Amino acid sequence: MSLGNHVPGYTSTKDIQEMVQSTSDTSVDFVLEQIQAMVASEGGTLSEPALDGNSLKVTYTPGVNEECPECVPTHDMVVQFLTASLGIHAPGITEIEVS
Repeated sequence: MSLGNHVPGYTSTKDIQEMVQSTSDTSVDFVLEQIQAMVASEGGTLSEPALDGNSLKVTYTPGVNEECPECVPTHDMVVQFLTASLGIHAPGITEIEVS
């Protein structure tokens, strides 16, 4: 039984992995799954990842948290998180575009 179907606001790891489309690089996929888990906790999503050589493009849709608006990661925060994580796990990715 998946808790994601029964606990409001909870997103299981399996649900997160299914939300993020995969690329041709497992290290990039790992990073996207981790960042997706973070943004999903506030209702956000990462989508449409496109990997082309050393370039990654992804779409970020922020969530909404009326009780704690500052808890929702900003566009710039997502870029920073992706840059730092990809630098560790997929250092060959040197161009990151988040729309």
